[in-house]
Amino acid sequence: MNNQPLITIGVPIYNAEDYLADAIKSILAQSYQNFELILVNDGSKDNSLEIAKDFAKQDNRIRVISDGINKKLPARLNQIIREAKGVYIARMDADDMMHSERIAKQLNFLQCNPQFDLVSTSLISIRNNNEIIGIRTYFPKQVTKKDALLGQSGILHASILAKKAWCQRNLYNEFNALAEDHELWLSAAIKDDLKVGFLPEYLYYYREESSATKQKMLKGYNTQTQIIKKYYQNILSETEYKFNIQKFAVKKSIVKLADAINMMHIILKRRSNLKVDDEIINEYLKQLAIINKVDS
Repeated sequence: MNNQPLITIGVPIYNAEDYLADAIKSILAQSYQNFELILVNDGSKDNSLEIAKDFAKQDNRIRVISDGINKKLPARLNQIIREAKGVYIARMDADDMMHSERIAKQLNFLQCNPQFDLVSTSLISIRNNNEIIGIRTYFPKQVTKKDALLGQSGILHASILAKKAWCQRNLYNEFNALAEDHELWLSAAIKDDLKVGFLPEYLYYYREESSATKQKMLKGYNTQTQIIKKYYQNILSETEYKFNIQKFAVKKSIVKLADAINMMHIILKRRSNLKVDDEIINEYLKQLAIINKVDS
């Protein structure tokens, strides 16, 4: 194996003790092995840091960074970019998992298609107990400035593999800790620097049961509205602008109503296609078995 890793996999961590071990094991189970893994603890109050350190003791490809401060996700993502030794940087959240061929397939895509700077995947949405909620499939498309502005890029943030040089040109806004990906895609698109490819394969397992909360969704919609207000000129007409601002207002009303009548689970289900065929299910179960075999 080369001394210099070709890929850096970066995982910011905040109070993820329930799922972190499986996230790390899914990385160690990758068929492509020439990587370094940077685990950045963002001031966790649980046992996340200890879990990360235990894995680092067993594998010298793993680096744990911790300063005891809660700087929020965008700051930690920028930190990973600064620390990365790889030519490519892969994202992953600390409570998710990935298919064992994810990195290999994304790397192959970027090496075979040098016109692209980053590549995203499709996902299987899972519950906290690893049961499948549904799937989201993202097919290849050219992402326009309007797509990026309206949050319709189709890019799965936590699944991207990107050239380090692209990441260095497109750092995160550290003052936007709720829609940092939305603003990242938009700012890159405005600079004509969003050359992104898509793999329709389900290579990322996204744990989102706890993400469909009233507080998180309202904060997210408010932040997205602020981004539209900040950047819409020269991208949207005044009519389109007013329509989309009103659309987000309606979404917030729906969330408040769903929360009031204890129906937030319906919103979670609507995010994903619930029709999952047996082939997808069987492959997912196979991948869970592969992850579980990794020593912790």
